[in-house]
Amino acid sequence: MAQTDTHPATESVDPRLIQKTLSTFQKPESLKSVWQLINSIVPFVLLWFVAYELLQVSIWLVFPVTVLAAGFMIRIFIIFHDCGHGSFFRSKKANDVWGVITGILTFTPYHYWRASHAKHHATSANLDKRGHGDVWMMTVDEYMNASRLERLQYRLYRNPLVMFVLGPLFILLITHRFVRRSANRSQKMSVYWTNLAILGIGVGLSLLMGFWNYLLIQFSILFMGVMAGIWLFYVQHQFEDVYWAREGEWDFVTASLDGGSFYKLPAVLRWFTGSIGYHHIHHLNSRIPNYNLPHCQRAIEDLNQPTKSIGLWKSLKALGYRLWDEEKQTLVGFGEVNRRIRRKAAA
Repeated sequence: MAQTDTHPATESVDPRLIQKTLSTFQKPESLKSVWQLINSIVPFVLLWFVAYELLQVSIWLVFPVTVLAAGFMIRIFIIFHDCGHGSFFRSKKANDVWGVITGILTFTPYHYWRASHAKHHATSANLDKRGHGDVWMMTVDEYMNASRLERLQYRLYRNPLVMFVLGPLFILLITHRFVRRSANRSQKMSVYWTNLAILGIGVGLSLLMGFWNYLLIQFSILFMGVMAGIWLFYVQHQFEDVYWAREGEWDFVTASLDGGSFYKLPAVLRWFTGSIGYHHIHHLNSRIPNYNLPHCQRAIEDLNQPTKSIGLWKSLKALGYRLWDEEKQTLVGFGEVNRRIRRKAAA
C-alpha cells in the first residue's frame, strides 16, 4: 500500500531545500567537540573511582554513583556514534582515533559497529531491507503465516524482560565480542583489538582493586548504560504513526522525518543522551554533530516538516507495539493479531 495517504505532509517537501538548510549545521566545531570529550570522559573516570572508594564503605552507596556513571557512558557512546558518522571532528583520523578510544570505554568495536550502523541508516523504515542494525520486526501477515516456533521466538524477542534485561547481556557478551563471517578484515581486527584492550584494562584494574570489585562496578555501569541505549534506539523507531514502506514506495526524506521520532526529553536527559532524541534530524543528515541537532529543529519547523514528537510518558506506549500492519499502515500489538488468527481459524 502506498504511503501517500498516511503521510501527506511530506509530499510537498523539497529534499534539496531540506539538505541545503541542514548542511549549514554539519560542520564540527573543534572547541565544542574537545569540550564534550572532557566533560564526558573525565567525570566518567572520576565516578568510576568514586564508586570504588564507596565500595570499601558499603555496596549500597555504589549504586547511585554507577547510575550517574552510566549516564556519562551514554554520553560517551554518542561521541563514539558521531565519530562513526565522521561528524565529530573534521579530520577523519581524529574521528577514527577517538572512535576507537570511546569504543573501548563503551565495550563497542568501532569499525565493526560503524559498518552495521551505516546499513541501518541506508535501510531504515524499508520493509524489504530489514535486518541491518535494527530491531527485529515482523509484519502481521508474516507472523500469521509463521510456525508456532517462529511465533514463540518472536514473542520472546519482543518481551520487554528479554529485550531490556537479557538484551544488554547478549550485546556485551556476544554481539560485540564475536565477528560475523561477512565482516571484512578491518571490522574483524576492530573486534579483536577492542576485546584485547578491554581485557588488558580489566586485568590492570583487577590487580589494583580486586577482580570482584572491578566486575561489580564495571558490569553495573555497562548494564545500565546499554539497557538505556537499547531503550533509546527502540523508541526512536517504534512509535505511534511510524513510517514503513516497501522498496518501491520507500522515500528517504519521509523515512527520516516519519520513521524517526523526536523524543522530547527533559533538559538533563537531553544532555546525557547527546540530543539523540532529535532522531528525525539525525537521519536526515547524519553528518550533523550531536551538539548542533537542537539548533536544527527550528529550521525543520520553518520548512513545515511533520515531526513525530513523543514525550517520556507517551514513549512507554512503544512497549505495546509488536508488529507492522501493512493494511492499516500502523504498528499493532499481539492482541490484535491473536483476534485475527482466531477469526481466521473460525472461518
